Amino acid sequence: MSATTDVTRLTEAFGAKILKTVEFRGEQTLYVEPASLHDVLAKCRNDYGYEMVLDISSVDHFGDDPRFEMVYEIATLDDSSRLRVKAAFAEDESVPTATDLWAGADWHEREVWDMMGIPFSDHPNLKRILMWEGYPFFPLRKDFPLAGRPSEMPDVAFSGVAPLEGGPFVTTAGGEDTVRREPRARIVE
Repeated sequence: MSATTDVTRLTEAFGAKILKTVEFRGEQTLYVEPASLHDVLAKCRNDYGYEMVLDISSVDHFGDDPRFEMVYEIATLDDSSRLRVKAAFAEDESVPTATDLWAGADWHEREVWDMMGIPFSDHPNLKRILMWEGYPFFPLRKDFPLAGRPSEMPDVAFSGVAPLEGGPFVTTAGGEDTVRREPRARIVE
């Protein structure tokens, strides 16, 4: 089977719960109602052979309601079909965990929780994976200041604000080619 066929079958099975389908450059994307997300993912896993979760990520649409969008990249083991499933969630909503479908969803969901503050209901071990426990902010949210926030934990991290400007890596906007535009170590003379 192909992802295109699977999108058709999912649309027939879930009807209006599939809000929209998009095909772009051969990639298939399903937009689903938040309440149906787990059911759609389970059908993909159990009935259509999507036995591998490649990535789980989130998008912050700061200023919009719903604010967050969850993005699941799933594939068959032989990599013959890949599918992207998206669902939008309000800031105060939790997302159903996919750890019961794919064990690999564990760390992906923990990273989304740690960086964006999106909670996952029924997750077996939802704790920070990159930042330290007790850190009160979610660094990948769009309302997190680019200059950083002061830290009160000098043993764990520095206590000053971490500015991005003048950091150890620089880019050249509008450089001649992609090599010259890529971030690289600054040459200090």
